[in-house]
Amino acid sequence: MNRLSVVLLAAALCACGGVRDQIRIATASAAFDARELIDVLPADRITAITRPAFETPTKAGEWLDDKAPVIAVSDGREARAYPLAIMLWHEVVDDVLGTAPVAVTYAPLANAAVVYDRRPAGAPYGGRAVELRVSGKLYRSDLVLYDRQTAHGGGRANDTETLWIQMVGRAVAGPGAGATLTPLPSQIVSLSSFRAAYPNGAVLARPGDGRAYGFDPYAGYDSRATPFSGFIAIKADPRRPPMQRVVGVSDAGGSVAIGYDRLRARRVVESADDVVFWQPGARSALDAAHVQDARDVGETGVFRRTDRSGTALHFVALPNGGFRDVQTGSTWDVLGRAVDGPRKGDQLRPVVHLDTFWFAFSAFHPGASS
Repeated sequence: MNRLSVVLLAAALCACGGVRDQIRIATASAAFDARELIDVLPADRITAITRPAFETPTKAGEWLDDKAPVIAVSDGREARAYPLAIMLWHEVVDDVLGTAPVAVTYAPLANAAVVYDRRPAGAPYGGRAVELRVSGKLYRSDLVLYDRQTAHGGGRANDTETLWIQMVGRAVAGPGAGATLTPLPSQIVSLSSFRAAYPNGAVLARPGDGRAYGFDPYAGYDSRATPFSGFIAIKADPRRPPMQRVVGVSDAGGSVAIGYDRLRARRVVESADDVVFWQPGARSALDAAHVQDARDVGETGVFRRTDRSGTALHFVALPNGGFRDVQTGSTWDVLGRAVDGPRKGDQLRPVVHLDTFWFAFSAFHPGASS
């Protein structure tokens, strides 16, 4: 995404009221409605990173501050971080973690980061890895992807390519409609937290294309009372302010959203199976003109509460950061690692979740507990 793209996006935002009049206003439904697809930019105007290069966390710290938000993902052997300062401009990174082809995705207008295994389940893919790109379309203010494998000639987007909704990993149109991508656990944390947990980890390096990484084309967005209305055609769920940050978890039993207001007040929220951690330390990527000047919104993690022995642990927050389980007295960090005590070296099992805005989570998970 170059400066021209920023101008085009701004123009689209200003014109979005007219777009809204052309599509159906409806209550939230999980079913896909093609009338809610909105063209914003030409396909590939926001360019996916397909040959990512990496640097050490220390090297990344030369241009990112300690509170810089990153998408952290680990397969237990490798750990990688993808700065939102880069993801704001590219939205998709096609990568390989260990032996698994993955897509790291970020939708700024939904503030949603999701990592997927790039081997779709369902025809016509047969488990083969796809290359994901930015379609230039939005659906309920969320990023819409396309894959090159079903685009005409295996190239750029066209009228027959398969479209994927980023937040749910589902193909909704084109030859691959009905196929799904498997989400992988990830979380948004600060560069400092990632570096402390994974000093030998890898951080996505800035592509050498002269773009203004660190500049935020969405400055002030998360201070709005509502999202840009022209990009979402369903009524907001009134139970929470639309732009409130939430941690959302979904499984076969349903969906639940935990507001940042509750997380800030308690820092630890537990259910029968899971625990959600929150602590200060990570900046918003959607606040200030430069990410390094943005406010601290905190960092989160969601994990299974059971340890290696099968014991369900109960956690409390520590005054100076970190968390302690009352069963063993071990200290854990926001990435679910035991850093001190009898469980030192253990890792809680991460849970796939969304760290996003309430309007976005409720749009794709209507009726979620809140």
